[in-house]
Amino acid sequence: MDIKFSAEDVAFRNEVKEFFAAEYDGGASTRIGDNPAADYKSDIVGWQKKLHAKGWIAPGWPTEYGGTGWTSTQKFIYETERGLAGIPDVVPFGLKMVAPVIYTFGTEEQKARFLPRILNSEDWWCQGYSEPGAGSDLAALSTSADYAGDNYIVNGRKIWTTFAQYADWIFCLVRTSKGIRRQEGISFLLIDMKTPGITVKPIVTIDGKHSLNEVLFEDVAVPTENLIGEQDKGWTYAKALLAHERTGMAEVADSKRMLDGIKQRATAEINGGKPMIEDPIFQMRMSDIEMELMALEYTELRVFASMASGGMPGPESSLLKIKGTEISQAIHELQLQLAANYGGALPGELSSDELGHNFAAEARGKYMYGRAATIYGGSNEVQRNVIAKAVLGL
Repeated sequence: MDIKFSAEDVAFRNEVKEFFAAEYDGGASTRIGDNPAADYKSDIVGWQKKLHAKGWIAPGWPTEYGGTGWTSTQKFIYETERGLAGIPDVVPFGLKMVAPVIYTFGTEEQKARFLPRILNSEDWWCQGYSEPGAGSDLAALSTSADYAGDNYIVNGRKIWTTFAQYADWIFCLVRTSKGIRRQEGISFLLIDMKTPGITVKPIVTIDGKHSLNEVLFEDVAVPTENLIGEQDKGWTYAKALLAHERTGMAEVADSKRMLDGIKQRATAEINGGKPMIEDPIFQMRMSDIEMELMALEYTELRVFASMASGGMPGPESSLLKIKGTEISQAIHELQLQLAANYGGALPGELSSDELGHNFAAEARGKYMYGRAATIYGGSNEVQRNVIAKAVLGL
């Protein structure tokens, strides 16, 4: 596989670097990363509007709907430079998840109604998949949508709904038929979050942040025109969406950046102590992660090469999801080890940057939040089953 960039690609990479350096507000990055509850929406939407003005907001979209027309190599370069620069990705629920479903399976009216507002960040979306009794086994969902003339009447609960507190719309998997194979009785609905009967309950996670929610539906009337594709065929559309989501979970460049930060910290003498990099066990753990990260990067390149030839991200995306999240967690553990005793301190208990307060706070937060990485987007146990069946043919 030839991984050398052409002169055009090098010029594009330089353009991306220059744009990020000139337009991205580093202060927004701190606010976005450290406290999503404070100014998160305004900060991330402000950045997305800059990307939209540049024409770079939707690299994966077809050009007729506002995509960039970039090659797969250019998309790879863009995501790599974004991760290395520490710039957060766009909120995926609209731009990377529901939009591909709409422009692939939706009606022309749905495309005209929803896609422009997703593209310019006017509408904020969230995902209604998991339920209290249906997470990794998503086909077990029970939220119902009963046909009632011009509407579906929706009743049930969704859980672990990221940023539902900000959302204008939610795309939901709902059960529209019973008594048949579970996957065949599910439909894909777009629901206005302002509709009467919707209640959002916050879930505060172990890191003290509020990004997750439970969403309750009580006799919520959803116009039938908000059904994507055919009734009872939503499982097909959901699988296509999840493949796109899992492909984006490798986050190779983000992991490289975090690992570089650990290296810099590990080579420093903190308070007169020996640098951690001199510890042979620490060296071995870091080397193992670097080798796994390199292997993941080449796997990601092979998937992109397949997509460049006209393919869709298929079950192979589960490989990226598994290794990407496991490597990320390994880096978080290494970061927490480097923070030593300070990594266990609660917010406010450290007052001196000399003691590594900022590094320790980041390590603690990433470790706690990162515990969920191998669960969201379909647990890694389920992904191994997908690989066994669809990739290995077992």
